[in-house]
Amino acid sequence: MSYTAQEMRDRVLYEDDRVIILNKPYGLQVHYGTKCTDHLELYLPLIQGDRPEPPRLAHRLDKETAGCLVLARDVEAAARLGAMFLDGRVRKTYWAVVMGGPKAVEGVIDLPLGKVRVPGTSKMVVDVAAKPALTRWKRLGQSDGLSHMELYPRTGRMHQLRAHCAYMAMPILGDRIYGAEMPPPVPLHLLARSIRFPSLDGAGEIIATAPPPPHMAETLAAMGWA
Repeated sequence: MSYTAQEMRDRVLYEDDRVIILNKPYGLQVHYGTKCTDHLELYLPLIQGDRPEPPRLAHRLDKETAGCLVLARDVEAAARLGAMFLDGRVRKTYWAVVMGGPKAVEGVIDLPLGKVRVPGTSKMVVDVAAKPALTRWKRLGQSDGLSHMELYPRTGRMHQLRAHCAYMAMPILGDRIYGAEMPPPVPLHLLARSIRFPSLDGAGEIIATAPPPPHMAETLAAMGWA
């Protein structure tokens, strides 16, 4: 699928002289890969405006994760945003629809994760010798074997939320790496719902919120959670 300039502009959730926050589409990889001919970086010139160069990625989201993605409008902004992510000053909130779900209303998943190779890809597994991974969670709704979860990662490991949910016996709906096979294939129900961090000019905070992608909005509505 390709995107027009207007479609990309419509996905801008926040913009100032240094930062853009984009509602990344489901199914679009963020950068070039050997198996990828269509990726977000191809479309960033469409929201470049009068700047000498297009915005650049300040962090990453998985191809199948939709929602808030932070872009830097210049090299210096990219460096400062990168430091914020590393220092834990960026607060991220995710929504997920999971299979099953917890009995409690809220809790914490504290399981260190390490990367392993599996046929065709990489995945994260619990490994006591690996780096720590911490996720807070809150259950927003539960019905018919599904739960609507709000997830707050406090570390930034690859696939952290997907691996943590799976190891807690509540895999994210549509997760074909960590979850159950579901014929026909169901899209991953994971959304980078909101993000907040200090403004680069020191005046308050930047906050953005993304709507669920269509497949997830349909599930939430069907369960009465929209």
